Amino acid sequence: MAENQIQCELCPKLCLIDDGLAGDCRMRFNRGGKLIAATYGRPCAVHVDPIEKKPLFHFLPGSRAFSIATAGCNLHCKNCQNWEISQAFPYEVEAYDMPPDKVVDLARQQRCASIAYTYTEPVAFYEYTYDTSVAARAAGVRNVLVTAGYLNPKPLRRLYKVTDAANVDLKYFSDALYRSNSEGTLQPVLDGLVIAKEENVWLEVTNLLIPTISDDFGMIGQMCRWMARNRGADTPLHFSRFHPQYKLRELPVTPDQTLDRAEQIARDAGLHYVYIGNRPGELGETTTCPHDGETLIRRVGFQILENNLRDGACPKCRRPAPGVWK
Repeated sequence: MAENQIQCELCPKLCLIDDGLAGDCRMRFNRGGKLIAATYGRPCAVHVDPIEKKPLFHFLPGSRAFSIATAGCNLHCKNCQNWEISQAFPYEVEAYDMPPDKVVDLARQQRCASIAYTYTEPVAFYEYTYDTSVAARAAGVRNVLVTAGYLNPKPLRRLYKVTDAANVDLKYFSDALYRSNSEGTLQPVLDGLVIAKEENVWLEVTNLLIPTISDDFGMIGQMCRWMARNRGADTPLHFSRFHPQYKLRELPVTPDQTLDRAEQIARDAGLHYVYIGNRPGELGETTTCPHDGETLIRRVGFQILENNLRDGACPKCRRPAPGVWK
């Protein structure tokens, strides 16, 4: 290594960072041979969201999540919906002065059941996510990661020990697509999904169906069968409709037929809880009991219209529904 050069060991990219420069995530800088997380305590986005927006459908339904993000991301997806902040350097966006304890205090003031680390990539602003999660745990506030899950195993296990729930964006079941469309790789994400199970983190998965890129039904089938084998049939899977943005503005919106076919493929693979997001109306958002078809939770958008669970179980057959309900 060159003098004062540092290798970041956080994510699989293992960036070699020269003095005065940042890693691929744009937020981790080498200052005189020391790695600095430039966005620590400096979120650029702060909102209160329904937990259903994350999306998490089996975790504290109807509750509110205090949501924060900093600038930067260790992936570079051509379809990113928050690219103005995820692909920015910290000095390019306005930010708040909000250390971990202040985040927790504000979450409690807003009567939020959880803090969601979201919008950009919480595993990239790792130290801030971790320290805030520790403070939240001490205050009785839950922690939620909304992440692409592109992290090395050791730091991921450490973070998951203070995480209550996660929604992981499994972007494609193809290493070639990860490389060409997101500048990442597939296997670390799959490894992370298994680690979440081993660390007892409640996990839901999102898969965005991008026309001509990630809407291949054969690939979708492979992904769903992998999930059934390695994550189990009760892991919720959210198929999400694509809308043109960032570098993929020329592509069309995902057709209804593609969304419906993907849902059927997932159910044929044995997955019990399959949802469709970003589609108007109620279609694809209702949770039903896989044993008797009883409606457990009926939703429209991020709003709950009915919650028929009784102590976390189906009111008809009394079998417990997988999730964190209170």
